[in-house]
Amino acid sequence: MENRTKVTQFILLGFSNDPQLQMLLFLVFLIVYLVTLLANGVIILVVRADSHLYTPMYFFLFHLAFVDICYSSAVVPKMLVNFLSGHKTITANGCLAQMFFIFLPAVTEVFILSAMAYDRYAAICVPLRYVETMSKRTCVLLVSGSWTIGFTDALLNTALSLRLHFCGPHHIHHFSCELPPLLHLSCTETTTNEVVLFTSVVILGSSSFLFTLISYIYIISTILRMRSAEGRRKAFSTCSSHLMVVGLLYLTAFFQYTKPRSISSVALDEMVSIQYSILTPMLNPIIYSLKNKKVKTAIGKMLGKFMFLKYC
Repeated sequence: MENRTKVTQFILLGFSNDPQLQMLLFLVFLIVYLVTLLANGVIILVVRADSHLYTPMYFFLFHLAFVDICYSSAVVPKMLVNFLSGHKTITANGCLAQMFFIFLPAVTEVFILSAMAYDRYAAICVPLRYVETMSKRTCVLLVSGSWTIGFTDALLNTALSLRLHFCGPHHIHHFSCELPPLLHLSCTETTTNEVVLFTSVVILGSSSFLFTLISYIYIISTILRMRSAEGRRKAFSTCSSHLMVVGLLYLTAFFQYTKPRSISSVALDEMVSIQYSILTPMLNPIIYSLKNKKVKTAIGKMLGKFMFLKYC
């Protein structure tokens, strides 16, 4: 039998090793992470505190904000530690754990966005049956189903990774333990992992994308048939934020996990990963806050109450 030294820890190479650049990157990503926590935290607080937001649309927005906090927290804290550390190491078990907690919110977010598309379809295309269609039970089932699919996919890909052996090199050319760069380091067969990863991305990603696309085909068709220009404007306004969020996530995530190896590079992979795992969780609540009058009003009320209590 061939002697192999089992790798028990990896080195996350991430970005440049220049100390000055790393300090600058630390400050940049620290600010991004704090904004992500603050912005999504505000969304969670206002949805819980304002009774005017006790509707299906904001129920899904509440869970989207929570998922974004989980997603960013699975990646950024370890990255910040590595910027200040000279070793940048992560144990093999820690790497698999991080991979699991990247998969879980990523897949869950995709299906919550699909649920939000269905909610907009029900509100615009079948408004007279909206309350019946988007009942509390239906909303809970949609969110529970999203988390269940995310957990199952994360567990499957992580469990399959347990069978891999790593015997060097142990340098991961990435800032986090995502599965594709980890597979490149395996000294055992990875075909099964690659097939399962590609299949899950295609099946889960395509199904949620097609569901969202079909919903918006009906939505746009209904809006275009509206006689009132004001009605069309309001209908488009309720969908614009969701469309921007969907575009940010789907385009980058699909590209990352389905692109051929021939066009892959470390710099490109890192830039795409930064977009969907770090920047998108920060931008989502900002987009919804800027484009949604009810959210802005609720935030204004919450700030007003805070200032009142502070100076009383």
